[in-house]
Amino acid sequence: MKKSALIKRPAPVVVLVRPQMAENVGMVARAMMNCGLWELRLVQPREDHLSLMAKRASSGADRILEQAKVFDDLDSAIADMHKVFATTARPRDMVKIVMTPETSADETDGVLLGKKRVAWLFGPERTGLENTDLATADALVQIPLNPAHSSLNLSQAVLIMGYVWWMKGQSEKRVLMTGDSTLSPKEEVTRWLQKLDANLDAAGYYGMPEKKDRMMRNLHNIFVRADLTSSEIKTLYNVLAALTGAKK
Repeated sequence: MKKSALIKRPAPVVVLVRPQMAENVGMVARAMMNCGLWELRLVQPREDHLSLMAKRASSGADRILEQAKVFDDLDSAIADMHKVFATTARPRDMVKIVMTPETSADETDGVLLGKKRVAWLFGPERTGLENTDLATADALVQIPLNPAHSSLNLSQAVLIMGYVWWMKGQSEKRVLMTGDSTLSPKEEVTRWLQKLDANLDAAGYYGMPEKKDRMMRNLHNIFVRADLTSSEIKTLYNVLAALTGAKK
């Protein structure tokens, strides 16, 4: 299997406390790779995280499994951390700060920017983290889901936390994919609209002179809002030529 390259940038450490199934650990590694998380720590895993089943479930993220560290207890696993966030699906009988994944992502980045280390704790698949585990954390993180059914698979919880954190670092929130073409400059769009106006005017489309300006403005807004590419402009010229019987 081809191994993917790890993205080495400051990132939180994912700590799985007493994970039960090797397959779930593999899927966690896959979710981590999706979100630029590269360091995995395991506390008392029940099954071998390097088993064939785990590696198959990692879907190419097996390098994360190979570099994972195993610890006998949670205190040892987080000894070098400066901040620890623990995920939990239900409220606990303790005084703790509880935050959303978005808030924890902000605080995680704040600690990482200060060149400090952050750990995210995730509990066993069946029971989640115990109160003694949560007591080691600086804050708890609850993922807001349907209260009637808020149970998540281990890898789903890691993926949600990782995705929210990853998206905080993405500057491009909206990108237009133009393929082999390029976005038309305003001059090109303006020439097309002038051609369209001339043909519509000749066909009597605008009707009453007092409404012409408003009709043209509304029509122009449609094409300007469309983010037309140069190849699309050429297509529109050909459509217009076909409708008017003009030569291309």
